[in-house]
Amino acid sequence: MEQSWMRASDADRDRVVTTLRRHVGDGRLTLDEFSDRAASVYRARTLGEVDELLRDLPTLDPPASRTMSLRRVPMLIWLVLAALLGAALLAASGAAVMTQMMAGTC
Repeated sequence: MEQSWMRASDADRDRVVTTLRRHVGDGRLTLDEFSDRAASVYRARTLGEVDELLRDLPTLDPPASRTMSLRRVPMLIWLVLAALLGAALLAASGAAVMTQMMAGTC
């Protein structure tokens, strides 16, 4: 665990502000409270000062990954297959029209 007397980095401050934003979204903080705490985060020098601004708030789960869920993969596969099939049908119909045009002119 990090020690409270250590100097806070910009990444530490950004982590806390992101957490505060999530608490605003969840309705635990008002925008005014968020503004006050965010300003305090950027003035803080130590990890203890930064973490103190979260002390009265529950710990949040890490943000969900932005990777595609496995449930969406089959739908993506079907969409790609449909696009490829459509392109193949267009190419085939275009070739048939070109053949007919060439046969009519020769």
